[in-house]
Amino acid sequence: MNADVERVRDALAELIKAALFSDDAKSLACREEGAARLKALAANPPDPAHVRIDGAWTLAIQAAETPDLADEEGQVNLTLPRQCPFALADLLAPGFDIDGAVETIRKSASTG
Repeated sequence: MNADVERVRDALAELIKAALFSDDAKSLACREEGAARLKALAANPPDPAHVRIDGAWTLAIQAAETPDLADEEGQVNLTLPRQCPFALADLLAPGFDIDGAVETIRKSASTG
């Protein structure tokens, strides 16, 4: 896996965890970490030719559903879609709505 994919995966994983955590403080911490990672991505954008967003999304789901976090992730069932609900350009856009993104993930997880 290349470094660009890792960076996108890590940012998406934080958003996924924020959507899944029932504890508001933990969810907020993940939102803040996700925002910081997205800001770093926007400051040094990955080469879109080297990032398949759906692949990064799949890796992010795997990172977010680690067994040590499973007991804390009670907000929704982890039945996330196979396709990323965001384009790479969306993630890098100024003013990307973190709270809206978390809600989108939460809703997509709830309905599968």
